[in-house]
Amino acid sequence: MKKIALSKLFLYRCRFYIGFFLLAIAYLTLLFGLPLLAPNGLSEAEMASAAHSYALQPDSVMKGDLVNLPYRALQKLSISVLGLSVYSVKLPSIVLGVFLGLLLILLLNRWFKTNVALLASILAVLSASFLYLAGSGTPLIMLVFWPTLLLWLGSKIQGVTKPKPVYCFIFAFALLASIFTPYMIYLAGFIVVFALIHPHLRFTIKTLPTIPLIFTIFIILLGLSALIIAIFINPSIIAELLFAPDLTMSGFIENIKVAFLPLFSWSTTLESVFLSPFVGLASITLAVIGLLSTAKGFFASRNSIASWLIVFTIFLAGLNPDSAILILLPLAILIAHGLRYILDKWYDLFPDNPYARISAVFPIGFFMGVMIISGISHFIFGYRYVPMVADEFDNDITLVRANLEPGSTLYVIDQETTYNFFKILETEEDSYKIDNTLPAPENYPQTFATLGHTDIDGALVDIITSPKSNNSDRIYLYTRQTTEQVQE
Repeated sequence: MKKIALSKLFLYRCRFYIGFFLLAIAYLTLLFGLPLLAPNGLSEAEMASAAHSYALQPDSVMKGDLVNLPYRALQKLSISVLGLSVYSVKLPSIVLGVFLGLLLILLLNRWFKTNVALLASILAVLSASFLYLAGSGTPLIMLVFWPTLLLWLGSKIQGVTKPKPVYCFIFAFALLASIFTPYMIYLAGFIVVFALIHPHLRFTIKTLPTIPLIFTIFIILLGLSALIIAIFINPSIIAELLFAPDLTMSGFIENIKVAFLPLFSWSTTLESVFLSPFVGLASITLAVIGLLSTAKGFFASRNSIASWLIVFTIFLAGLNPDSAILILLPLAILIAHGLRYILDKWYDLFPDNPYARISAVFPIGFFMGVMIISGISHFIFGYRYVPMVADEFDNDITLVRANLEPGSTLYVIDQETTYNFFKILETEEDSYKIDNTLPAPENYPQTFATLGHTDIDGALVDIITSPKSNNSDRIYLYTRQTTEQVQE
């Protein structure tokens, strides 16, 4: 009987293509279904981001309003086309999340063997933390998008005998675009200094073709000039891009504590949009193994980048606790290092026994399955049922759309962020009237509604409740009729 060669089987030859294809299907399905899964509402930061983005005007560039410009433009386009909803607010992050996941997969595949890159990519893009980032309707995703893009472009330049000039140009454009994201100017400076002091990267710069190198430097200088001009026109962006106003050393340390407590603690004790633990114990263990395994080759560029990125993330977290989300990138790299180390050690035990090598698939598959399923379950149910986290989100916009007729008046009192968010509705045709000042009773419309405010001169005719609210009451419907008339 003829023996079947394992290497000739279709599933074996195409195993990595099949793996990446299944990963893409699972990731895209989860991403575009995120608004239906969790957190099932909008946070205050997301509402503020939507209001800020919608206020963007065509002449904003001339006025120096450049902070988070690419994200704000995408979010305004989404809201303008789809109308104000949970999905339209989150859609820009979902779209950017698709590209971020692709960039991370390409980066890991560039630095590691295909088997390691596939496993690390699955753990990274299907983790609860990554899904939250891709489903948050704020520019927070840009803090991870720009470094990932720059690292991938850098990997296409470094270590290549003749790097393509197009990658140098795109790298320069991405570098200058990133400095208009808060605190990313520090990353740009970090990359420049790291490239100059690291021997491998310094050698790469010296070997670059002269013309692409000159154009790259020119593009970077052009971006810096644009930043200086924007600061001169609109000095207020300095604080947004560089530092937190009135920050003291004690406040800096407290920010670091607040930033990383939800990421690694095992009980959610703070009111935060981050679910604890934001990074699972298994992932942390793999990352620690990866960090220790790179100790000998620390000065190799890809090994030291992950470690320095962690230090850089801690610095950013001191300025703004939300910046701790950047930790996802170095953790993904270190997890890949950890998986590579474990697989190499297993293969070294059985260098000539194919059955023993293949048998590692079963425990690894079981281990990966437990991590993925538990992470996704933690994400979906945690954001719905953990009180300190779930209370940070509300579905008021969905309730308004479902229960108020177009043209109705909604009073939003003592909630500036919510009021600015709902004011977007007034720009829609035949939509709602939004107000934050209560007039005299005779000046009320015949029927109106208030958001979380009950001290009104009118007859309460209905209460719209929500499971996202502590006392369940969210919207109160009133009429100018007297109480006796309503009872009759």
